[in-house]
Amino acid sequence: GQLPTWLQGILLRNGPGMHTIGDTKYNHWFDGLALLHSFTFKNGEVYYRSKYLRSDTYNCNVEANRIVVSEFGTMAYPDPCKNLFAKAFSYLSHTIPEFTDNCLINIMKTGDDFYATSETNFIRKINPQTLETLEKVDYSKYVAVNVATSHPHYDSAGNTLNMGTSIVDKGKTKYILFKIPPSVPEKEKKKFCFKHLEVVCSIPSRSLLHPSYYHSFGITENYIVFIEQPFKLDIVKMATAYIRRVNWASCLAYHKEDKTWFHFVDKKTKKEVSTKFYTDAMVLFHHINAYEEDGHIIFDIIAYTDNSLYDMFYLKNLNKDFEESNKLTSLPTFKRFVVPLQYDKDAEVGSDLVTLPSTATAIKEKDGSIYCQPEILCEGIELPRINYDYNGKKCKYVFATEVRWSPVPTKIIKFNIQTKEMLHWEEDHCWPSEPIFVPSPDAREEDDGIVLTCVVMSDPKKAPFLLVLDAKTFKELGRATVDVEMHLDLHGMFIPEKDLKTETE
Repeated sequence: GQLPTWLQGILLRNGPGMHTIGDTKYNHWFDGLALLHSFTFKNGEVYYRSKYLRSDTYNCNVEANRIVVSEFGTMAYPDPCKNLFAKAFSYLSHTIPEFTDNCLINIMKTGDDFYATSETNFIRKINPQTLETLEKVDYSKYVAVNVATSHPHYDSAGNTLNMGTSIVDKGKTKYILFKIPPSVPEKEKKKFCFKHLEVVCSIPSRSLLHPSYYHSFGITENYIVFIEQPFKLDIVKMATAYIRRVNWASCLAYHKEDKTWFHFVDKKTKKEVSTKFYTDAMVLFHHINAYEEDGHIIFDIIAYTDNSLYDMFYLKNLNKDFEESNKLTSLPTFKRFVVPLQYDKDAEVGSDLVTLPSTATAIKEKDGSIYCQPEILCEGIELPRINYDYNGKKCKYVFATEVRWSPVPTKIIKFNIQTKEMLHWEEDHCWPSEPIFVPSPDAREEDDGIVLTCVVMSDPKKAPFLLVLDAKTFKELGRATVDVEMHLDLHGMFIPEKDLKTETE
């Protein structure tokens, strides 16, 4: 095929790539050592490269020729030959675990720099052109968080916004929203952005010992949208996991009898909206988008009725019959919540406070709290992306992978939120990854541009490829076949040529 001439830059992707070290194996697919890969677009040609993230975790494991650093689904134990004193000490030091820097989930941009991220307090700077691993940054040196999301947001001023959970602070478990500026004052050029990190606000956890797990959050023009779901980490279990010889993932539990609470933080006042908004128990990983309209906040998410998704990816389940034998017990559902921030305070108990045309409701309860029910827009999609220029604004299109009852995506879809129309691309034996929208330079409409996805083949005789689709028509423009084994990745970003520093810089 033919690539658009304007497509110049790098598609950078991240995901688990190595699951066996020496005679040891990770338990879970999400534990594998991070493998970065990139497609560089230059004058109509595509160049591929991949490289393991040379994290401290990678180096320690490779040197020992076994897994010595614990991951979320795999607890590792130090050398059994060590003396008793050293053993006792390592048990104690694990009560507040030293987390891994195996940053395998996403790529984050901060100022002119790029980082590989996961959900621990460590991120690793990388060179997007050579995929070299550079310095390690520990969030906890700049803000009191033990874990952080790998799905940050970027505002119009170039700040990076992210959220993390603070567990250690004298039993006051809280969620912290923080902001990293894109650059530092000229006279401090030697320092880096993290030294100027600013805490925007903190939200106390509803339960001190059971903070909510979250993978992403939402953002509108004026608000941060945070969902406190009843999928929770048990801190006491986590502190004793090492001694009990279980993994940290076993310390996560879904409390289906609990409520899911919505938090809205005003970016300007840094204060949380005082009204209590909630919905039924659900599990979510990905926010799609959020925006404001006529005194309401509207936010779109992909939600499940249980947490079976994580369990499917234990490697013992990833056998040759994976697609046939593993069925999700809960289908991912595209839910739209419409939350009235401004409403008639004298409204009757039991009345619906939503005044926009939507089947989503927000019912006033006796105690003044508001019970929200979503509008269901579609089912069976995951890894959603939008044209990020519309982030926090009303948008029309969502690009995603289609997953039916099997957790493996088989199609790429474009969903029109307004008309509910769906376009899709599929081909036999193809497992596409998260689709990334790249706007064309003279874009007039939201879907003027292309969609990029890496396609792995389930047929070992067929080579994987990068697929380029016209975002408007969803017709294939071209594909670049790669003559190596490509791994199933998780997330990534497209970096336009103008955002890449030249080597000399």
